[in-house]
Amino acid sequence: MKRGAIDLFCGCGGISAGLRSAGFEVVAGVDIEKKYIQTFAHNFPKAESVTDDIRGLSARDFLRKIGCSREEIAIVAGGPPCQGFSKNVPRKHRYLEDPRNQLITQFLEYCGFIAPPLVLMENVAEMKNGFDQAYTEEIQERLLSAGYSVKYVILNAASYGVPQRRRRAFFLGVRGSHQIPIPVETHSASPRRIDDLFPTVPPVTVWDAIGDLPSLHHGEGDELTRYATEPQSDYQKLIRRELRQVKNHVARKLQPTQYQRLAYLKPGQGNKDLPENLRSKGGYSGAYGRLTKDMIAPTITRWVFHPGSGRWGHPVDIRTITIRETARIQGFYDDYEFIGSYNDQAGQLGNAVPPLLAEIVANHLKKLI
Repeated sequence: MKRGAIDLFCGCGGISAGLRSAGFEVVAGVDIEKKYIQTFAHNFPKAESVTDDIRGLSARDFLRKIGCSREEIAIVAGGPPCQGFSKNVPRKHRYLEDPRNQLITQFLEYCGFIAPPLVLMENVAEMKNGFDQAYTEEIQERLLSAGYSVKYVILNAASYGVPQRRRRAFFLGVRGSHQIPIPVETHSASPRRIDDLFPTVPPVTVWDAIGDLPSLHHGEGDELTRYATEPQSDYQKLIRRELRQVKNHVARKLQPTQYQRLAYLKPGQGNKDLPENLRSKGGYSGAYGRLTKDMIAPTITRWVFHPGSGRWGHPVDIRTITIRETARIQGFYDDYEFIGSYNDQAGQLGNAVPPLLAEIVANHLKKLI
């Protein structure tokens, strides 16, 4: 079986990390954001790392650039930029012809030319039904006409062992005539019994994910850190990969007012629970929220570095979560290192596909060929 994988719009490499764990050989990643692809290149030293806008790069020229033939590629994957669909963009500014949405068409053109056995495209959940499903129908029609069976589905990362509520649309393509089932959920708030056909276990919580990492004061932390304890959960045991030290566990230093706000709040509380003299005016409903140990984390965004942009307060320490804690919540293994400024790394994580979810989807697709 062919093993080569290409990741279009690879960012820091979330999908690629999942593909690699599923047994694919990532041969190339391409992204227009140089700051993001530095992390991809660091973690995939044997792959070709291309910084380019693929709107000006044909699939044929791309393969020449990376020194690869169509016959070597088993899967084309990627998450085309989706700002035109995002619920964070006001409805009046969302429209079908938004240039930011046209990269989806370019992704499909690459798939049509390379003709791999498998296609995996990920995007915001709103895309599935956006514009009266115009894009969903176009994606299906283009892939069907190129000889693929197609399945589109919205998956919640929390249902597949990621400690985060993150709903995303996945378009799955398998060359030839196939029935493509939906990946079976592995985690549920109402676990199925062990004697059921597909038993599930409880969702992974925040503390299941990060409870073994050292406690920090804001502004503290070393770039290379020893774990505070032995693994305290199955998730920690999985994610640590038998490492003894981990990188990127450094707490961002807060401004005095930011610290005062988080210090006042108990886990689970947020901006609305602050006294008038400390309350932030406007902003997100979850501003200055503190996580609790037993919750599933909310969707990680690129603004995770700023306490006023969401529920990023640590459940025990008076600080925001570190890049490593964010990576844990996003389903990155601990041997995955992030490059760039703190803000750059936060942006990389906020835009990434959880590797654990990508791994499950990739393994699911492999079984169909």
